[in-house]
Amino acid sequence: MQNSEQSFIQKLGIDTRLLGMIGALVVLWIIFGVFTDGRFLSPRNFFNVSVQTASVAVMATGMVFVIVTRNIDLSVGSMLGFIGMTVAALQVQVLPDILGLGHWSIWIIAALAAIAMGAVLGAFQGWVIGYLTVPAFIVTLGGFLVYRGAMWWVTKGQTQAPLDTTFRLLGGGAEGTLGETLSWIFGAVAALIAVAMMLLSRKRKSDHGFVVKPVWAEGILMATAAGLIIAFVWIMNSYPIAKGAMKRIAAAKDIELTEGLVWYHGVAIPVVILLAVTVVMTIIAQRTRFGRYVYATGGNPEAAELSGINTRMLTVKVFALMGALTGIAAIIASARLNAVDVGLGTLDELRVIAAAVIGGTALAGGFGTIYGAVIGALIMQTLQSGMASVGVDAPLQNIVVGLVLVFAVWVDIVYRRRTGQ
Repeated sequence: MQNSEQSFIQKLGIDTRLLGMIGALVVLWIIFGVFTDGRFLSPRNFFNVSVQTASVAVMATGMVFVIVTRNIDLSVGSMLGFIGMTVAALQVQVLPDILGLGHWSIWIIAALAAIAMGAVLGAFQGWVIGYLTVPAFIVTLGGFLVYRGAMWWVTKGQTQAPLDTTFRLLGGGAEGTLGETLSWIFGAVAALIAVAMMLLSRKRKSDHGFVVKPVWAEGILMATAAGLIIAFVWIMNSYPIAKGAMKRIAAAKDIELTEGLVWYHGVAIPVVILLAVTVVMTIIAQRTRFGRYVYATGGNPEAAELSGINTRMLTVKVFALMGALTGIAAIIASARLNAVDVGLGTLDELRVIAAAVIGGTALAGGFGTIYGAVIGALIMQTLQSGMASVGVDAPLQNIVVGLVLVFAVWVDIVYRRRTGQ
């Protein structure tokens, strides 16, 4: 019986590590669902968890590349806070005086500034690491301290609020969603894209003479992927918007509310951003020369350099990409809170690294997946949200997360020894 199950999984071509992560996630959902009398499994909670996961998961996709190249970035939490505070100050103090309060371009300028700022800061760190050969641990530890201090100096520690109305939509909430109809359209398109990518992957393998999965196995995986996407949209479309928020939205759109009318949230914009980042990063990792260079360098830096890869410039690019993703995460985090104080991003560097490691990224370098990091971030947020739901104190939450991180690394070490990776 056990051999037949293993044979079935092998024919499906599913990574056992991925199955283990999904299994752990489902077990956590069930446990917290039982202890909260089902509240944890409600559409409202899943909506909140998905939004809260987004910023850490976006950074975790970049951290995969950093760790794969045998580096580390301890500065992302402080960098997120510094970027968030700077962009918030732009919206509150600078751009309204130049363009006028509520100008349509404020959110665009703020978003572009956040991404550009992150890319420049990340590239500078990568240059110091790659060309001055200062260890990444020291450079990013310095960045951790510098950015946190610089964050305070931007506004002398003053909280910046409220942010631009349109910019706030990027953080989710009742207004920051696709809505019910657009969510169904988004789900259908996403399911079609997932199936198309799997078909293209199968065709590419077949054209190059590689072994492909049986047709029935490919069909099961396609149906599973499409089904999970549609199920997620259905859950998001099952969370009704509160009456107060409905009145606010109706007033802004000049819509008349009728008695008994119910609107539903749908998929949150931060989740759409995360899914877009995940797809792009997966394509970069699996389909581009840059992605191949990243994994080749992580697998054997000396051999990669001898083969002609400019590993120093590659380091600059990897950290620039990490910085740009941190800028995107700063947009989501600050927009979700509609305010930025000096505590924004605190401990996020640890959450991001933990998400990547729990997701299967090897600290020794050379191996890591984008989808694994996203699932790792979801596991982390599930743990924190679940423990908060059952009344676990914040210090104990940190203890549990720390123990889980150590356990995940130990499991990864044992797995690699047994599989010979």
